Amino acid sequence: METLAYRFEQGSRALPAQAQVVGVVGSGNLEVLIESASLGGACTIDISTAAVGFGATWEAVMRDFHERWQLKDARIAINDMGATPAVVSLRLDQAVQTMLGDAP
Repeated sequence: METLAYRFEQGSRALPAQAQVVGVVGSGNLEVLIESASLGGACTIDISTAAVGFGATWEAVMRDFHERWQLKDARIAINDMGATPAVVSLRLDQAVQTMLGDAP
């Protein structure tokens, strides 16, 4: 298992107070927990992954996510069992959309 942590400053979009879980940890998938937290306008993302050695890929996916959503005062935890970057992006988007009431 590998643990990665990212922090993005100066977000502009706040989330509602409730927490949201999206996805299921299992073969080839992941779970995302997202919650509002007092972080001085930052968004933190903590990742536990079975796919060791993909830090650069994770960083690119997390930066892309932050650029799209610009979350502030948000804490995100990801438990991964080898999901592809596309699935990671999908689950993150689902979590935010569900919290904001924008679920497709």
